[in-house]
Amino acid sequence: MEDSLPLNLCQVKKSSLVINRLYTSLHSIALLALIFYRTSTLLEITKTGNKSMPFVLFYVLVFASELILSFIWLLNQAYLWRPVYRTVFPERLPEDDKLPAIDVFICTADPTREPSVQVMNTVISAMALDYPANKLHVYLSDDGGSPVTLGAMREAWNFARFWLPFCRKYGIQTSSPEAYFSVAGDGNVSSKEFTAEKEKIKEEYDVFKERVNKIKENATTIISKNHPSIIEVIRRPADNGREPDKAEMPLLVYVSREKRPSQPHNFKAGALNVLLRVSGLLSNSPHILALDCDMYCNDPASARQAMCFHLDSEISPKLAFVQFPHNFHNISDNDIYDSQLRTFFTNQWYGMDGITGPINCGTCFYITREALCETSGSIQEDTNVGQLRKIFGPSNEFIKSLNRKIKSNIIKDEARFSSALLQESQCLASLSYERDTQWGKEASFRYFSVVEDYFTGFLLHCKGWNSVYYNPQRPPFLGTASTNLGEMLVQNTRWTAGLIEVAISKYSPIIYGPSRMPILACMCYAQLAYYPFGFIPFWCLSIIPQLCLAQGIPLYPEISNPFFMVFVYLFLSSNLKHIQEALSAGHSIRTWMHEQRMWMIKSVTCYFYGSLNGIMEKIGMREASFLPTDKAEDEGRTKLYKSGMFDFRAPGMFIIPMCTLVILNIVSLLIGAVKIIHTRNYGEIFIQAFISFFIIVVQYPVIEGIFFRKDYGRIPKSASLLSTMLAGIILSLGSLVLIY
Repeated sequence: MEDSLPLNLCQVKKSSLVINRLYTSLHSIALLALIFYRTSTLLEITKTGNKSMPFVLFYVLVFASELILSFIWLLNQAYLWRPVYRTVFPERLPEDDKLPAIDVFICTADPTREPSVQVMNTVISAMALDYPANKLHVYLSDDGGSPVTLGAMREAWNFARFWLPFCRKYGIQTSSPEAYFSVAGDGNVSSKEFTAEKEKIKEEYDVFKERVNKIKENATTIISKNHPSIIEVIRRPADNGREPDKAEMPLLVYVSREKRPSQPHNFKAGALNVLLRVSGLLSNSPHILALDCDMYCNDPASARQAMCFHLDSEISPKLAFVQFPHNFHNISDNDIYDSQLRTFFTNQWYGMDGITGPINCGTCFYITREALCETSGSIQEDTNVGQLRKIFGPSNEFIKSLNRKIKSNIIKDEARFSSALLQESQCLASLSYERDTQWGKEASFRYFSVVEDYFTGFLLHCKGWNSVYYNPQRPPFLGTASTNLGEMLVQNTRWTAGLIEVAISKYSPIIYGPSRMPILACMCYAQLAYYPFGFIPFWCLSIIPQLCLAQGIPLYPEISNPFFMVFVYLFLSSNLKHIQEALSAGHSIRTWMHEQRMWMIKSVTCYFYGSLNGIMEKIGMREASFLPTDKAEDEGRTKLYKSGMFDFRAPGMFIIPMCTLVILNIVSLLIGAVKIIHTRNYGEIFIQAFISFFIIVVQYPVIEGIFFRKDYGRIPKSASLLSTMLAGIILSLGSLVLIY
């Protein structure tokens, strides 16, 4: 019988599993040999006392750096242990009238940094999902309280009344109109009727964009950080002469929570929780799709694909969310900034899916309301209402919605909404509603860290919930990645600060997790939390071996020493594994080089600053901050990015450290080469010379930006001069210390 056929299949990647486990075993043996060599050598140095104290200190720092890298590497092996992939069968889903409803949450904050036309494309694409319109409800959270965004929402509703029937009639998969009209080939292009309708829709879209841009031009206020809550169900009749086809439309709701400058608002997690409450009152769908405002739906089938997991009777009782991959439409083939985060979206998510499921990544996921509210469908009429109010707040209507037997209050009449539910929904979006409740603590999206996605997913997994990663052939969502070096580093600094907050708290995965989830899952979460601390070994290994190289002092075994091959093996093993992963994912060796380069750059910049920020926030020395990534396109920066050239127009706090270390390595290598030629003894300092050489080769774009480029994206001369001075100071101080 067809009803007995599975909605999805999960299969282990056997070839990857064998390669990964063999690599882990051999590399572990080499690491043990390295630790033995370092420990025995350090004991010998300490016992004989034939080395100066500065040298011993440098030796200990290098050894400590290798231990930190080994620890992070060990945690990373959890991802490689059991990678799986999944297949779905949407055609086996029940009829449309039996499908559960879905609420879509989209968050925006600033129409300047997040252009309104782009945000509305995401809204419209969500409305065009291949799902029954009466079971689809789209909510936009506007944290800027902007009249521009509200006006754009009304125009988006008007255009969607033309766009949605067109998509349904011709099976349009690219449901973002901007993306659709930018490329050809989607739809029945051989039909004259189709061509005529497409031209008509294109005219309507041009009118829509013109109106949205005029709203922004005529606006007296762009954003407001001091405003009451605003809730509006978008209902607007079409203009005379532009009557669209009659078609059922999904519910579309604009939500702007109350904002006051003097009161905390908990960033994106706070906005999501307001949407969780307001939607519970209006539609109360059991499943929620969360999207970033630039992450449009590229395949309308994603909703049905997600339901293949959420409606699977075997896994659905403990399935919290289905995570889809993050893909980006503006990534070049070169991807010099590693904006795609390939390593994370391939190895880590596939690997975690083989354990308890991937982490939550803030967008492109279908999550159950039950998991967020921790209700488990057990709330009955005789449940203690007073206790529920302590958790979920004073709204009786919202508390009623927690009972899964309560039907949704889907709004069909705007007048009824204004008279009956406006006050209640505005109360749910007020600042005072969460006071003395457990919102953000025991239920909903969590407030503990600015990486609310990572932390919320972690606690859900700790409570026994699972997740699923599904990566279909056609990218289900496409977003706008940071192709600007400065923006990318700022964004990673923010993520790093949030991860470090968790890493050094009572919720540290290696402390809080082991008694609550499988050890491999703990290792995965711990790897993400502690990975930024890799800045410590990179700083050490970019300075200390170089200072000793300039003085001709060996820190590594000479070529004739058997342990020399241990270091060679570890270098080749880790890099060849990285290359194998890139090639198996359909990329080239150039991808490996870009990812190595960006790891080095991030280590000396955003991982360093983010870790400091996270520690300072944790001890109360500074407040957490969150600035939306700028999604507005800059033609000059885009041109440089697509041509594969770095744009170094970034804050000096990012540029100067990377330039300083590159210059330091160049000078150290030159001095070391002179010493080698003079003494004809390269065996003792070969590894140190190779480390400098490797850093220089990988960071060639930085060298190019300092010495050779003349365009506007070059490294400023002032930054180059300051970096040269700092490198000179470090070399001078190192020489004095080692001579002493």
